[in-house]
Amino acid sequence: MSSASELPEPRFAPASVDASHQIALEIRRYLEREGLRPGDRIGTEQELAAEFGVSRPTLREGLRLLASSHLIRVGRGRAGGIFVARTAGEGMSRNVSESISMMLATESVSLGELLDARMFLEVPLAGLAALNATDETAAELQAAIDDATGHESGTPSFSDADTRFHQTLARAADNQLLTAFTDWILEVLQPRLIEEIGAITDADEILRQHRDIQRAVRRKQPAAAEKAMRAHIEYLMRIQRGDV
Repeated sequence: MSSASELPEPRFAPASVDASHQIALEIRRYLEREGLRPGDRIGTEQELAAEFGVSRPTLREGLRLLASSHLIRVGRGRAGGIFVARTAGEGMSRNVSESISMMLATESVSLGELLDARMFLEVPLAGLAALNATDETAAELQAAIDDATGHESGTPSFSDADTRFHQTLARAADNQLLTAFTDWILEVLQPRLIEEIGAITDADEILRQHRDIQRAVRRKQPAAAEKAMRAHIEYLMRIQRGDV
């Protein structure tokens, strides 16, 4: 676990104008630079205020900005301090998910519009996954397909395996920004999609489409992977519109 006392050199530039925003930016850069993970300790309020050369109220305002982005958490007590809550990519994904959840709840965006966005995000993601895939990736995709086989669409077992299939593709793409933006598909869109069309979706057809994607990824064929993912999402769009 990383802590302030273990680092011999100053980590942050002294804060000046617009100190709270500078503090948030400096800490965010530090998390990225050091590759800190959730649970790693950054330091105490007293330590960080001294490093930035600011008062604790000013520091707390900077920390509040980071906490609102889901990047840090504050622990109290003798073993307390400032800890990493999520990586920058995970924090951004959470913000996007919460915003889209609100849009869905207020009906300011439709499920069809979210499927359109999914098309633009997941098709290139599948191509990147095929470019970067390893034998382990192909095996994980096949395991997710096997785990879904024999279950009805919309059931917990099928949905869990389906989510794992798409999570594996996202990791294999090896693009943090794309992965962060597509995480909302699994957190927000997927449950809503299952609720609306899960019971009328053909599980065998979904699995056939997943096998097409897995085959293209295993063979490292980006164009084929993109084509298969496009067909998969187009199928979901047709069901959502009532065309199937």
